[in-house]
Amino acid sequence: MAEGMHEGVIAIARDAGAAIMAVHRDDIAVRAKADDSPVTAADMAAHRCIVAGLAQLTPDIPVLSEESAHTVPLQQRRAWSRFWLVDPLDGTREFLKGNGEFTVNIALVDDGVPVFGVIQSPVSGAVWHGAPGQGAFRRDGDAERAIATRRPATAPLRVAASRSHLDARTAAMLQRIGEHESIGLGSSLKFCLLAEGGMDAYPRLGPTSEWDTAAGQAILEAAGGCVLDLRGRPFRYNQRDTLLNGDFVALGDPALPWRGWI
Repeated sequence: MAEGMHEGVIAIARDAGAAIMAVHRDDIAVRAKADDSPVTAADMAAHRCIVAGLAQLTPDIPVLSEESAHTVPLQQRRAWSRFWLVDPLDGTREFLKGNGEFTVNIALVDDGVPVFGVIQSPVSGAVWHGAPGQGAFRRDGDAERAIATRRPATAPLRVAASRSHLDARTAAMLQRIGEHESIGLGSSLKFCLLAEGGMDAYPRLGPTSEWDTAAGQAILEAAGGCVLDLRGRPFRYNQRDTLLNGDFVALGDPALPWRGWI
């Protein structure tokens, strides 16, 4: 990826984060989408910012955003070999709770593979970005450092758990992991902490959408980790009629014995 495009996407993610923070929670009217998930003015402000920014930066690459995916016919998106996959505000529930655990996710997908990802934290301003084969990085202000997963992972494992979506199946899986430290965290920040070695595993036995995981997968793979379905296959995108993901496990150290946890 050209350096100009790379920096352009980071700038767009930061602009979207600023648009989210400009929406005061006390003034938010929440409406439910068809799947009963909430959407707010902050989601839509970030969506408009990202779609406009990417259209200017890469006019030849289509954009699939959570907030407009319902307007893109299946036949149209399935014909795309290269596209941007975007979650303008990942963690709307966390945003509404005011706990700061929400992000902006932007991924470039090429033939089903996430080849570049950017995740921005509107509250802290931190940006994680990476491309498999080219390394992963964390940027705070103008300071940037390379990041890598914790390999080998040693007990007790540090396991990321969804703060809003910890179901009974996942709880049972956590028990099978054995000695571990379970840390609740919202949104794609889980992928970011995995990528920088702050956690070791993130099992998810429950529904997510493709825009929830693509950017995080690109960054995590760039840092040395992986995102696998429960048959051991790397996640691929825009390959099916549905945009819902199946169960998965994200690992900082791919050598972890995750099959024994299922």
